[in-house]
Order: sequence, then structure tokens, then C-alpha cells
Amino acid sequence: MAYITLKDINKIYPNGFHAVHNFNLEIEKGEFIVFVGSSGCGKSTTLRMIAGLEDISKGDFLINGQRANEWGPREREVAMVFQSYALYPQMSVYDNLAYGLTLQGVDEDVIEEKVLKTAKILGLTDYLDRLPRALSGGQRQRVAVGRAIIRKVGIFLMDEPLSNLDAKQRVTMRSEITQIHRETGATTIYVTHDQTEAMTMADRIVVMKDGYIQQVGTPYELYFHPANLFVAGFIGEPPMNFIRGKVTGGALHFGETKLDLSKKLGAKLSEYEGKELVFGFRPESIVLGQQKDAYVVSCMVELTEMLGDNTNVYITAGEDKAILKVDPHDTPEIDAPLTFSIPYENVYLFDGHTENVLG
Repeated sequence: MAYITLKDINKIYPNGFHAVHNFNLEIEKGEFIVFVGSSGCGKSTTLRMIAGLEDISKGDFLINGQRANEWGPREREVAMVFQSYALYPQMSVYDNLAYGLTLQGVDEDVIEEKVLKTAKILGLTDYLDRLPRALSGGQRQRVAVGRAIIRKVGIFLMDEPLSNLDAKQRVTMRSEITQIHRETGATTIYVTHDQTEAMTMADRIVVMKDGYIQQVGTPYELYFHPANLFVAGFIGEPPMNFIRGKVTGGALHFGETKLDLSKKLGAKLSEYEGKELVFGFRPESIVLGQQKDAYVVSCMVELTEMLGDNTNVYITAGEDKAILKVDPHDTPEIDAPLTFSIPYENVYLFDGHTENVLG
């Protein structure tokens, strides 16, 4: 039995806006689940329904097999970390960490022991006497995380906890939160719009769009086996390249380029005659020059970005544009012609109408 179960969960506001549609998910105890998607996709609303901060319009929410729709946050044994930290500004770091335990009537000696242990885990030992305004953004976020983990609840909920930090702090806090999760073993549900956070932290990722789940899977599954165009384009940096074309005579035509699809579609090729398909490939999945068992594309180089470990190459092929990721030692000249190959196994095909992946 799953630890947390969401069955056909819907959120419909009084004005009729349907924020979350038929959300189904089973979460095992100790999993690190990340909800990811662009702003307004329903991920934070779903998190707030799990926390008990939003009513569930339709569907069943279960914890350990028990229906928990009407339970309050305390009954659900959840602790939530907010984007804004939500620290008490007049309290020291020590008192912020201790506050929840104080409300529960925990003995002062036990509180002190837990505060000191939590502060050590989070590197806050030297800051226990400081007020939040005297801390950096990263330190405040550590206090917010500490206030959650000190209570030893079963479920951690984190809503965009790193969005207010700079790039370096985000990298540090990502690893710290992941390590805390390993040490506590608590079930964690984490909301972000940042696919890098999702890919580096999650056991499984739930990709959402317009209130609907698009795909649930491990980072590997979402990257290499996307279910549709949205997932393929959302996961990955730079994103997957897409080129729309029409199948005529067994080949996909776009601009002056013609690609034989028999290697990808085999006997099913005739089913797509006259239909629009989307040809997709990852920027790093190409090989410069002409290769066997691959689609060969001729293009022009528009721009290059040398990033140290790789170079992003922006190219045009007729009216179509794409980004290639190449070894920095192989960086081509700007405004020069370029030929590259995409091995058959690295190509994705999507239905132009449903946008679902083929095969």
C-alpha cells in the first residue's frame, strides 16, 4: 500500500476556474517527489491540497490507506517550507527552530538537544543567537528547512524553496536538502519550476501543464523516454530541438530537407502518409560530419556559445532553427556551412496533432 495516494483529485474554485484535473499519484514512504511545470500549471495548488491548506473539490486523498480529505495540517503530520521562508523576524534562529516544539509542550532539555542537533546538520550552530535579518538568503532558507525537519513529521512539503536564492546558493542548498532527505528518510514533496532542481533531486518527477499531469517518471525516464512534446521540451537544457514537417512518399519534408522515415517507423510508415509529424533530437545527440545509420543535415552556423565543457551552436536549416551541443575543441565558425548527423536511435517522432510520442 502506498503511503500517500491521490485519486482523481480536482480543484475547482468558486469562480469556476478548474486549477487541477483528475490528479492521480501514489507516493511510497521515503520517496522524494518533485512537481515541476511552468507558472499556473497547478503544482502549488496540488501541494496546498496535500498540506490541508486548500480544500479538495473532488477526489480522495489518503495517508496510509486512510481518507484524509477533511484532516487538518496537524493531523496529516506535515511540515511545509515556503518560498518566502516565513520566519518570525523578532525571534532568534534558536527560537525559530524551537517554536514548533514549544507549542507542542516538549521539555526544554529535549528542545535544546534537538535544536543543537538540527543546527549542526544545517551549519547554523554559529548563528543561533542572530535574528533573521542578520542572515543571508541561504542561511534563512536553512532555518526554514530546519524548522520543518526538527519536528520529525512524516511528510515534508516544499514550495519553491530555492527561488529567492542566487545561482551558487541554489546549487549548495540542492545538495543540502537532498542530504537532509537521506538522513531523515521523510517523504518529501517538492514544487519547482526549475527542471534542473527536479532532475538533480527527485526520485520521481511529476510534470504538469494546465492542471493536468503530463508524465510521471524517474529523471532518466523523462529525459530519454518523454511521453509528449511538452515533456520533451521542458526537460533538458538546452531543450530538445523540434522540426515540424509533413510525410510525403515515406519521407518527412521540411524546407528543402527530406528525411526517410522507414528506419524509424518501419511497417507503420504508411499510416502516417500525408500527416504532420514533429522530428525531435537532443542538442548533444548529434555527431559532426556524415555518419552511417543516421540522418544527415546541412545547415548554417548562426551563433556559438563557448561554455567551457561544451559549446552551444545555433544553426539554421532553411527556415528551421536548432541548437547543437558540441565539444569546445570542435567549435565551428560563425556564418559557415555545417553538416551533422543524428543517429537513428537518437531521433524522436511525435504526432503533429496529439503531440504524443510515436512508438
